[in-house]
Amino acid sequence: QVQLVESGGGLVQAGGSLRLSCTASGSILSINSMAWYRQAPGKQRELVASITGGGSTSYDDSVKGRFTISRDNAKNTVYLQMNSLKPEDTAVYTCKVVGFRTPPLLTKFESWGQGTQVTVSS
Repeated sequence: QVQLVESGGGLVQAGGSLRLSCTASGSILSINSMAWYRQAPGKQRELVASITGGGSTSYDDSVKGRFTISRDNAKNTVYLQMNSLKPEDTAVYTCKVVGFRTPPLLTKFESWGQGTQVTVSS
């Protein structure tokens, strides 16, 4: 079983910054992709940013130039540095990790965090 623990959410004024962290633990052989999603009230969940095992990143157009996703493979952790936050960034942010379990399973897993609230006041 693979568990994800997120931290770093909170309340911040517009223009401020926050850094989210998501650490995976459990029967992990390797981690492929890591990503952050968000869901605002009354809206569908959307992909904010992702990073591959090789370090390639992609971002939603709405956060390009303001958010940076990174990972620490030694710690099985993915980060989301959020700068120049706007009220429209207010949402519950959730991480997703995809990888493979340790032997004898060697099966692929896809795990989600519990979500962390980010609120940006105007």
